[in-house]
This record gives sequence, structure tokens and C-alpha cells, in this order.
Amino acid sequence: MSEAEFYTDGFDELEKLLNEYSKKTSQENILNVMEKGAAALVRDIMALPKPRSDIRKAGYTHLLDTMSYRRNRGEIEVGWGKYYGPMVERGTHRAPKGSPHVRPTFERNKGTYNNLMIKELFG
Repeated sequence: MSEAEFYTDGFDELEKLLNEYSKKTSQENILNVMEKGAAALVRDIMALPKPRSDIRKAGYTHLLDTMSYRRNRGEIEVGWGKYYGPMVERGTHRAPKGSPHVRPTFERNKGTYNNLMIKELFG
């Protein structure tokens, strides 16, 4: 039989890296990072131009101003504060053509949100 030498230096470094990543990717850290991404999405949506109308009465709130995010049982939810938000976004059976604003904003900026979350998670 031939004698083979076995070096563990590379495996030790790999073990250290994996331990670092496992600490950084705990569920709480992941939720914190996702919350930062959700906050950026909400900020971008709220910055969209709002159509102007003559409604000036008290209590009127524009749909885009009601966008928010919240942490709910291990996930981050982004949505409207008004019940009719999904109907405006996707349309209804009577008005099938919606007026999407969340999906296009996310699709346009998803690389930015991804980079923000990666930078936040791994520094």
C-alpha cells in the first residue's frame, strides 16, 4: 500500500466559513434583512407619482400612501392599508385591466433590493 498524506488546512478554513455563514443566516437575521428589503420596496412605491384629483375632504388617503410592511409569524408581508389595493393592482372581473404599481416597481428594482439584502447580511 502507498502512503498518502492528508492535509486538513483547507477543510478547517471551510469549516470556519460555514460556521460564520450559519450564524449570519439565522432565521432572525434573515427576517431583519428581508425587512430592510421590504422597507426599500415600500419607500419606492410610496415615491411613485400619485394621480391628482379634486378630492380634498378629510379622511381621504391615497392608496399609495397606505403601503406598508409588517413582520408576521416568521415572514415579512408587504401590502396596502386599504382593502381594495389588490383590486386596483390586478383588476376585477368587471374591470379586468388593473393598474399595476407594486409588481412593476419590484421588477424594475429587484436587483437593487437583492444587493441591499446581500450587503446587509454578509457585510
